[in-house]
Amino acid sequence: MQKEEILKILDDWNFWKKDLETGVKRNFYLEKLKKLLLNEQIIVITGARRSGKSFIMRQLAKDLMENGVNKNQILMINFEDPRFSELNTALLQKIYETYLEFLSPKEKQYIFLDEIQEIEKWEKWVLTTQELKKAQIILSGSNAKLLSRELSTLLSGRHLDLIVFPLSFKEFLEFRNFKIQDQLDIISNKIKINNFLKDYFENGSFPKVVLKENKKEILLAYFNDLLEKDLIKRYKIRKEEKLKEVLKFYFSNNSSLITFNSLEKSFEISADTIEKFSGYFENIYLLFFLKRFSFKVKEQEKSPRKVYGLDTGLINVIGFKFSQNLGRIAENIVFLKFLREKSQNSNLEIFYWKDEQHREVDFLIKEKNAIKGIYQVCWDLTEQKTKDREIKSLLKAMEELNLKQGVVINEDFEGEEEIKNKKIKFLSLWKWMTE
Repeated sequence: MQKEEILKILDDWNFWKKDLETGVKRNFYLEKLKKLLLNEQIIVITGARRSGKSFIMRQLAKDLMENGVNKNQILMINFEDPRFSELNTALLQKIYETYLEFLSPKEKQYIFLDEIQEIEKWEKWVLTTQELKKAQIILSGSNAKLLSRELSTLLSGRHLDLIVFPLSFKEFLEFRNFKIQDQLDIISNKIKINNFLKDYFENGSFPKVVLKENKKEILLAYFNDLLEKDLIKRYKIRKEEKLKEVLKFYFSNNSSLITFNSLEKSFEISADTIEKFSGYFENIYLLFFLKRFSFKVKEQEKSPRKVYGLDTGLINVIGFKFSQNLGRIAENIVFLKFLREKSQNSNLEIFYWKDEQHREVDFLIKEKNAIKGIYQVCWDLTEQKTKDREIKSLLKAMEELNLKQGVVINEDFEGEEEIKNKKIKFLSLWKWMTE
């Protein structure tokens, strides 16, 4: 490519001559990134496609400028721009040289590399540039392999990570211009918050989906993008129809137990292939597979896993539903809240619990060697039979694990009950999600 062509593309993605759209500020991630910058290591931002990584990078760039960094010191490159041909490190070097020649930055540079996975063998270029203190590198990608042990080896442990998810419920409220200042705001706006939660259930929390009207169309477009670019193209899938079938099955059975062997006959492909596909789904943050808690690692690996989706909007649009199942959606939302917490605390682990009599508790949260809590999700507690069943499983788990308290997250009931010297705490989902 000619330097003039490169410069023309770069001009569209940078603040040099114009003020780019930065979207609604996501302060949680922005503050995290500002702290990471103080360490002067490579910053790796990862997460699902369309979860807001590019806008967060722009927000960081704008914040740098507002705090005295000259706009010529900032270079932003989006490697999904179709005008870039022959994506390789030679092009990456030429882009950098073009930037230096035409912008002539005088002080420390900040280089933002968006969707870096499109460039093969980018690691050495990034590491060399950072090591020679030529620039501060901030990169993003839509694949969990960016945070893998393999990458840690390639970057010699000289990187810090941040995972970006679609909007938390608190962020969702901010995007809908509803800000919570204190506990009184929560209590006095119960009906309003519950209505927002219904929207969160139905349409999910991708930033653009929350802000736009044509939600279903956007979600379908996202799904096709994830399918074509992140799965079929990236992993060179030949059994495309089988991949789609497995994916739609998972979306139709979110919050359910699955085994790869049991799906073998249904899809007429091997359990190994299903497991491989499932790994791909997890790599691009589209689906997550939760293991059963056990003190024996072999038992964890052999037991069925529970499947959860990245976004309830995608679950509702892609999954085949016989009827609306609010319980499963509620459980999926609770899982995602725990997952966000886990991304900020590497010591946290999430499991489900189940005994030999098939009594089950939805979530067990472990931190280092200690069990921090167990949680049952039951949307409707109005029937005493349902309530008794959920509590029975919880009590059994508490007894086995020597815990004094368990939590039931439900639609609206709050309170505490003491049974057999064990405390059961009831929390309403709408309030718990705003904490």
